[in-house]
Amino acid sequence: MNPLVLIPARLASTRLPGKPLLDIHGLPMIVHVLRRAQEADVGAVAVATDTPAIAEAVRDHGGTAVMTGEHHASGSDRIFEALQRLDADGRHDVLVNVQGDLPTISAAAICASLVPMAEPEVALSTLIAEIHEEADRTASQVVKFIGTALGGGRHRALYFTRATAPWGEGPLWHHIGLYAWRRTALSRFVALPPSPLEQREKLEQLRALEAGMRIDAMEVNGVPLGVDTPADLEKARRMLAPQTGMSA
Repeated sequence: MNPLVLIPARLASTRLPGKPLLDIHGLPMIVHVLRRAQEADVGAVAVATDTPAIAEAVRDHGGTAVMTGEHHASGSDRIFEALQRLDADGRHDVLVNVQGDLPTISAAAICASLVPMAEPEVALSTLIAEIHEEADRTASQVVKFIGTALGGGRHRALYFTRATAPWGEGPLWHHIGLYAWRRTALSRFVALPPSPLEQREKLEQLRALEAGMRIDAMEVNGVPLGVDTPADLEKARRMLAPQTGMSA
């Protein structure tokens, strides 16, 4: 494999305006995500954005940024355009999509997302963590993964849902929205229209399943904090405080 890590980022957040550029211990949040991706050391890293200020912040801190259109409906569409701009010759066969609002994502988690891609039948891979909080079992904002365990912390996806599922005794799995795509699968995916279950559940990955693409997932320890609100931002600042050893 020759992976490329792409981080989609834009300013259009209504709950936390300008969040990619918000300060966390002297660095914009997007730069923290960039540093985590660089620490994973799985391949080249770039930020895909439609905002000049984000691109400037990334470049000011030694990173690579690529400008994309403002029309994209999802991060998958944005990274596909960025891929075409950065790698028109097709050197990179796997793309890792790391969300730009995950400043606490670990390098190990990014590396784990690539493990299933060693199997050619896997079109894309993702991450899951066991749900331990009772409130998360029923919360619609916590996306649940339903799949078949393959051993070694790896699972084959059967479905993703906002409902509490599957029924009965056993663990529930929290889906983490980080994806490793085979380039050919991403190209096919972005050309497909939104699927019925994707529109019903508001979960983009269901388009891939409905199109017959195989998705595998790797277990990781814990869910990285997605920063969507001022309270999330303060929590991220506490988690990334210098004394934790996680500051960039």
